[in-house]
Amino acid sequence: MLRNIHSLQRVTLGRYTTAGSCGVFSVCKKTWYSTKPAFELGEKDTTINGNKFDKDEWTNVTPAILSKVNRQLHLQPKNPISIIRQLIESNFTDFKTFNEFSPVVSTRQNFDDLHIPVDHPSRTKSDNYYFNKETVLRAHTSAHQLQGLASGENKFLISGDVYRRDEIDASHYPVFHQIEGFFYLDNDLSKLSTELKRIQDIETPNIELVDDTVIKPENPVQACHSAEASDLIAAHLKHSINTMIRNLFADEKDLKVRWIDAYFPFTSPSWEVEILYKGEWLEVLGCGVVNQKIMNGAGLDNKIGWAFGMGLERLAMVLFGIPDIRLFWSQDQRFIDQFTPGKINKFVPFSKFPPCIKDISFWLPEGEWHENDFCELIRGEAGDLVENVQLIDDFKHPKTNKRSLCYRINYRSMDRNVTNEEINEIQEKVRQVVQDQFKVELR
Repeated sequence: MLRNIHSLQRVTLGRYTTAGSCGVFSVCKKTWYSTKPAFELGEKDTTINGNKFDKDEWTNVTPAILSKVNRQLHLQPKNPISIIRQLIESNFTDFKTFNEFSPVVSTRQNFDDLHIPVDHPSRTKSDNYYFNKETVLRAHTSAHQLQGLASGENKFLISGDVYRRDEIDASHYPVFHQIEGFFYLDNDLSKLSTELKRIQDIETPNIELVDDTVIKPENPVQACHSAEASDLIAAHLKHSINTMIRNLFADEKDLKVRWIDAYFPFTSPSWEVEILYKGEWLEVLGCGVVNQKIMNGAGLDNKIGWAFGMGLERLAMVLFGIPDIRLFWSQDQRFIDQFTPGKINKFVPFSKFPPCIKDISFWLPEGEWHENDFCELIRGEAGDLVENVQLIDDFKHPKTNKRSLCYRINYRSMDRNVTNEEINEIQEKVRQVVQDQFKVELR
């Protein structure tokens, strides 16, 4: 549900899909995709797994991204992403799980039903993958909360692959995975108190907790909620999250958990949760009391709920000791065979192949420059051979006021040596496409 979205704080509570007849946006089709990618980018339309979408000025999906749609790492038993998902699900044994919803959603589901403003930067083409103005690859699993609510379940988990144009380095990838939880109950103080006591009576591991958050104008109780009801549902949320974190990090001695006030348009009050791991505070998830407009939109006017969302890659990299996010996509048996469903064991590097470093510099034309678009273009030409892209120089000419950028591209394969000749050929293609697409003057 909640995800960090560049300008919206990188966290987002996903949202809705209609529960109508079978089709791309329907809950009645359990397995939406096959095990093999099936896509085609035509001149006027894009087809993915048999579903066709007309192109328009918003279209920016790429073959490299569409080729990932059917990989479903969160469902591959020996992939650390899937192992983390299952461990989280084991902490919510009475929650319904949804993990096979289609990643193709409407922009209404992805943004409007979340009450994300029309002019919010998280909607831009530079941040998302659009089939057209009305259709997008989901940027968060929260795009399916209405489907979860339509199921009749009052507590559920949603997991899946999500898509976001982003920078290139060891911890960022244009496809990653999220899991979110949703719980609601009658907005009745007696029922809320009874439910809170029930879960608090269950023995949970000790945890060193830092939580000095208070209700304030910047993070308020919603006007439609009483302070007492909001406090009870928030206490239920915090107890549930603290217990899950303690169980996930059971092998971590003296674990500290810190709650911090946050802002999301789909919850209030809202919080982020951090853990002190190996001497550093690490953001784990975002959460809060669900915006009542969302509950009302699902016909649940008399209910009050909480929701949380977290990225699986970050947790897996920490718990399994995986140094590069690209490894999750490796089909090398030396990687895959290291992991066992239900267990957390540290990754043992099998090799570190040498890098090949290339620079590209250019004068920018007038207008906006979006680094995400630049990184996306490089991914399209070089794929997972790109380890990271770093801006190493940003220069403005004192006389002409023209701006020059220099980026360092680090190429490195995860499973083989690359030759300088091979990378030179790729680099030349990168230079040409950067010049053609962005109308820059190469230096």
